[in-house]
Amino acid sequence: MLASLFFSRFGQISTSLVIKSGYESTLSVIFQIFTPLYFAAPACLYLYITGFIDNRNKLTKVELLHFLPALLAIIHVFPWPGSKALDWNLITAQLRESGYLFLRAKSGLFPAYFHYAGRPILSLVYLVLSWHAILKFKINNQVSHDNHGRNWIIFLLKVATFFQLAGLIPLILNFLNISFYHSFFIILNCIVLLTILTYALHRPNIFYGYLLVAIDWDKKEPPIKEPALVKEKIPDPALLTTVNEPVIKAHVQKKLNLSPEQTSNYAVLIRDIMEREQLYLQPGLQIIDLATRINIPVHHCSHIINNHIGKNFRDWINGYRVEYFLRQYPLQSDKITIEAIAQESGFKSQATFYNAFKKEKGVMPTVYFSQGSNTNPG
Repeated sequence: MLASLFFSRFGQISTSLVIKSGYESTLSVIFQIFTPLYFAAPACLYLYITGFIDNRNKLTKVELLHFLPALLAIIHVFPWPGSKALDWNLITAQLRESGYLFLRAKSGLFPAYFHYAGRPILSLVYLVLSWHAILKFKINNQVSHDNHGRNWIIFLLKVATFFQLAGLIPLILNFLNISFYHSFFIILNCIVLLTILTYALHRPNIFYGYLLVAIDWDKKEPPIKEPALVKEKIPDPALLTTVNEPVIKAHVQKKLNLSPEQTSNYAVLIRDIMEREQLYLQPGLQIIDLATRINIPVHHCSHIINNHIGKNFRDWINGYRVEYFLRQYPLQSDKITIEAIAQESGFKSQATFYNAFKKEKGVMPTVYFSQGSNTNPG
């Protein structure tokens, strides 16, 4: 869905470049290839947003009906045998003079209004539907535990809204008989696009996992390597039996440039922020997010969790998620499924939930509940 939006924008840019460069003989080919995509783009935006909110990556059969306008556009631009030849000189002139949405010449099988009225109506309808989806599913609450997802989806919709409305402004001015300069809107779009790119360079985390980087959130945490400058020779394990525990701990603290007091304070801070802000409810929470939140190096955070708290990062946050699940289960088990409660508890997948539950409690959830175990530890 997201790729379709970018390809439709690429098609508009290609059309402008062909007209401005004088290679107008290829305009008919580009126009016929990209026009169906223009009619599909508004629906793609809406389906991407609703799929993101519902955590789905496949379309339902009913949702395929959203592509009917694109199918009609294919029928519209297809060079049917016996159909009247199009006046590409007139089409090119209108595109050069006023832009794509002002094309009043007949551009295919259907009347001209199919093109100049159909696309603006589709854009407005799907923009309204997209914002309605945000409000209906209360995205700020649904993904409040996933800051990356919330920031990305709202950022995308704001940008799409600006460009769609900016493209419709000339139509409104023309309808009101107000003179305007088409080049002004092209320059305005370019300035806004450069502003967005500049903003993205300073805030790349907005695209983290959604556009620039593909992340497998269920992937096990890679081991953290210590910086070369602070590495020291680790004592032979065989000799550790002759060294008392405080000496061993002091050696590790020195290696990390952390005093025992700092380690203890960081451990309290890590636990406090995890429990107070319920960071574990974020399905995509990574150790770098926690370290950034409390402003300490990642390898310090990893060392404290592994050695002071006594678990690796993944098992530690999954433990919180299991306890949260057990607090929610008695309240919601008669309304939604175990898997849905697990998802609300921060688990990314069913397999992760069942593995974590068995690791924490020794048995699977159904066995745990059938044994009459305490389901409300809080």
